[in-house]
Amino acid sequence: MRDDGRTGGARLLVVEDEATVRELLSATLRFAGFEVTSAATAGEAVAAATRHPPDLVLLDVMLPDMDGFEVVRRLRDLRVTGRGGPVPVLFLTARDRQADKVTGLSLGADDYVTKPFDLEELIARIRAILRRTAGHHTGVLTVGTLALDPDGHQVTRDGRPLRVTATEFRLLRYLMENAGHVVSKAQILDRVWHYDFAGDASIVDTYISYLRRKVDVEEPKLIHTVHGVGYVMREPRV
Repeated sequence: MRDDGRTGGARLLVVEDEATVRELLSATLRFAGFEVTSAATAGEAVAAATRHPPDLVLLDVMLPDMDGFEVVRRLRDLRVTGRGGPVPVLFLTARDRQADKVTGLSLGADDYVTKPFDLEELIARIRAILRRTAGHHTGVLTVGTLALDPDGHQVTRDGRPLRVTATEFRLLRYLMENAGHVVSKAQILDRVWHYDFAGDASIVDTYISYLRRKVDVEEPKLIHTVHGVGYVMREPRV
């Protein structure tokens, strides 16, 4: 993989308990230009990610010692970071229920691919995640007493730190970059998730709800619904 400087040579951690799949996937990703480390269990994955934080984790949900959702929880609790923020996670799983997808994404996972998958499509998704999580150097964004530091990957309100997931951070950043302008669910899906979430825009409502519980626990409320259109971030008009 040599398409740009932000994704070339990225370190990936492949977590898959089936040896044949793990070896094939690792070999394919190395051929594509990635540095690859692999793990067969959740315990090995957490240890490897803590020892040498990867730029992205490809994580099977069904593992012998604990499920992939718990792995993500532990990585977040340990504050394992990738390129400037929480390490991105792409789930690989045979479980394609919508509830499982929502669970994974609510934990801050960046994508969810069901087996069997096309290797070229998987590599394209990996590159897309790495590009959008590589970070863009810019100034601190502010709306009222809310501040977001893109470089430091920090969010505060009234100087109080707010703990947000990687996906929440991207959504909040998009809303703040467009403060005062209404953005539709389709625009949010395109800019935050970078692909059509199986036509189900309800994931946007779910994440807006998550953000409100963290950002709008005090007055004035900053995230507003424009019924039939989308959402806007602004201070209430006096």
